[in-house]
Amino acid sequence: MNLHEYQAKALLTEYGVPVSPGRPAFSVSEALEAANALGGDSWMVKAQIHGGGRGKAGGVKKVSGRDALKNAAESLLGKKLVTHQTGPAGQPVQRLLIEQTSAVKRELYLACLLDRALERIVFIASSAGGMDIEEIATRHPGKILKAVVDPVAGLQGYQCREIGYALGLNDAQVTALTRMMLSLYHLYCARDLSLLEINPLAIVSDGELIALDAKIQVDDSALYRQRALETLRDPSQDDSKEQKAREIGLNYIALDGNIGCMVNGAGLAMATMDLIKLHGGMPANFLDVGGGATADKVAEAFKLILSDKNVKAILVNIFGGIVRCDLIAEGIIKAVKEVGIEIPVVVRLEGTNVDKGRALLKSSGLKIISADSLTSAAQQVVAAAKK
Repeated sequence: MNLHEYQAKALLTEYGVPVSPGRPAFSVSEALEAANALGGDSWMVKAQIHGGGRGKAGGVKKVSGRDALKNAAESLLGKKLVTHQTGPAGQPVQRLLIEQTSAVKRELYLACLLDRALERIVFIASSAGGMDIEEIATRHPGKILKAVVDPVAGLQGYQCREIGYALGLNDAQVTALTRMMLSLYHLYCARDLSLLEINPLAIVSDGELIALDAKIQVDDSALYRQRALETLRDPSQDDSKEQKAREIGLNYIALDGNIGCMVNGAGLAMATMDLIKLHGGMPANFLDVGGGATADKVAEAFKLILSDKNVKAILVNIFGGIVRCDLIAEGIIKAVKEVGIEIPVVVRLEGTNVDKGRALLKSSGLKIISADSLTSAAQQVVAAAKK
């Protein structure tokens, strides 16, 4: 789950990390009120969306005077902002962050994240702040600094100091960076984060370090114990189908293809998508209905898949373990009749009572294509989608 910048900065402040003073605004009048409260005569107006590259897309504006602030707020609120990370559809701008401007002398990059290959939390830093980390790694690989955290010992002060001096900071700034990194590590662990990125981490005119921008992602699997963070979710930034899936207890991710997938088990779902791709098709979604798939849940899954107008065929790949294949077949038949599906549906069943399940599908009188193997199912659904 992603947080908006103003929400992320509130968390940073809670853990003692300095940020640029700012206030959120949900309307033009609130933007003007925020500017009055912050003081000064120039401000940063930042569109709050879940996507990077806002500055290049016109989503971050430096303004002077109340008229310019009003015009900037009006030009952003209620619009869709398209960046290289949002895709052509863009993201709706319903919130702004109004901040005081800062006299920036230097911009750095700092992030804390999980390295899945190392199975460790790592800190990444760079002197090339303000750029995408992928761009830094490509153009300036020597500027990428890394500290791997031991899961037992935790982040150590010497690791922070090594990064600080490698960035060319003076003694006072290294001390401030060390304090900041230790706070970020505490925040990352205590709030079950999967990404904590500060870009840029600015050195301002008085030599202090402050977070000018912040990006935080929370581990979805840990939200059950992070209820306060879960309340910060902004549904307007989520795909409507993914939001609906969460409400009915399905694991769904929308993709760009035209073959809908309904599978029980995340690993099997990934293998199914791989085979569709291997045989020349494009999956329209990742959908895991879980091990205890019921007729009602299968029906809801069909409705979810069909809400994507790009879907031309559906592949159902179910392994009957916890629930027998004949019961799954009954659920599929009931769901197809209830939903009124008009596009090809290919079903591959395997597991307990598979023969009974296939016989039920065959005798249903519905236009369901039964496949004996996953490879056959992938080939048939790709062919059906092309027709």
